[in-house]
Amino acid sequence: MPKSLADGHKKVAILTTKPANPAAPTVAELTAGIDASCAIMFSDFTWSAADSDTVDEKALCDVGNATAYGASNWDGGFTLFRYFTSGGASDATADAAFQAAKVKGTTLYVYVRDTSKLSTDAWASADEIYLGGEVVTDTPQAGEGTGYIKRRIPVAFQKGYDNIAAAA
Repeated sequence: MPKSLADGHKKVAILTTKPANPAAPTVAELTAGIDASCAIMFSDFTWSAADSDTVDEKALCDVGNATAYGASNWDGGFTLFRYFTSGGASDATADAAFQAAKVKGTTLYVYVRDTSKLSTDAWASADEIYLGGEVVTDTPQAGEGTGYIKRRIPVAFQKGYDNIAAAA
């Protein structure tokens, strides 16, 4: 099987409602969510497992240290482009991702597919999701004032779902 270039392949679904099974969201749930793939800036998108906590688990007879992995950790955050009408108001449809994430303390369910499928390809049963997460948003941060109007949304993972698949 050939390798796949990464550009244009991450599909991001933001759900404002908890899926029936967050570890196996259905295609219908993912499709009903906000497709944020084109609303997120590529250069600072962070969505990954991070180093797990470690616990020293050395027996009395061990020479040297012995470490075990403890609680899992994840790292996340993304910058959302803002979309406006010609009159300057928020565009209800195009700006949906920002509107969902703009209030500090909002719980969201975010799922990211990163396969050889394009970001614009529809969700399908058994699509690999490299990381899904229940996250809480922090206060949006203004950018440096160049380029498009955008806001960085730091998130704190409450739960992470590694290497799962979309359910039928």
